[in-house]
This record gives sequence, C-alpha cells and structure tokens, in this order.
Amino acid sequence: MTDEKKTFFDRVYDPFYQAGAAFLAAVLINGVAGLVKSTGFMTPGERFPWMTAASLMLCFAVFNSVSSLTSENIVKYWGRAVYAFMALAASNGLMAWAISGLSIAQAGSYRWIYVVVTIGYLIFLGMMAFMRSIVDFAQREEWNRPRLRQKRGKK
Repeated sequence: MTDEKKTFFDRVYDPFYQAGAAFLAAVLINGVAGLVKSTGFMTPGERFPWMTAASLMLCFAVFNSVSSLTSENIVKYWGRAVYAFMALAASNGLMAWAISGLSIAQAGSYRWIYVVVTIGYLIFLGMMAFMRSIVDFAQREEWNRPRLRQKRGKK
C-alpha cells in the first residue's frame, strides 16, 4: 500500500475541491452583499443570489473543463466532474433560494441560464476531450520520419 500525499495542485485539479471553492465564493459574495444591504449603502437586487450562483457555475465550468486536460484518467475525471457540477448547481440553487426567497421559476431568466450553463459545460468538456485526443495522437506520431501514405488508385 502506498502513501500518496496530495500536493496543492493535485487538490486544485480535483473537481470536488473546485466545486467547494466555487460554493464558498458564492457564500462569501452573498455574505458581503448582505452586509452592504444591512448598512443601507446599497441594496442588491432580489435576484442577486441567483446571478451569483449562475456566474460561479460558469466559472467552475470553464476552469474545470480546462483542468481536465491534466487528468491522467479522463473517464474517472469526467465522472467526478459531472457529479461535482450537479452538487454545485444544487447547492448554489438552494442557497440562492434561501437568501432571495425566490424559486428558480420565479427568478425569471435564471432557469434558462442554468440550462445554458449546464449544456455549455458539457460542450466545454467535449471540446477538451477532443483537443486532448488530438494532442495524444500528435505525441504518438513519429515526427522523425512520418509514415508515407499511398494515394488511392496508385500502387
């Protein structure tokens, strides 16, 4: 049995740590908005928590899909990443509902923003997998003497 110590960068690339960081950022932003509101200096909109939730989901989607390029096992990473995204979407949505008192249906266009961010995340993951397959193919190709391919019809 090996004792593996995770470095900081290993944790940064773990999807659940990324989702946790995005959720903590949402809590922090909403907390600061609550403090600003309590001082009376400025009043954030009633849908501000939904905007925060959606924007941090988008940040997670971009950063997570880019960090998928560094994973050793892409299938394992994707499984963890999709579960982390679902957990982030649910937790951010519940927090936004608890703070604002508005359900996602009452929050206007944020239901569609959630759908677009989710579909965009899956597209980002697909693009990164395609880019990774191209890079893997290019690294396997022998660049000293590329294979000569025959044209069709000529022998």
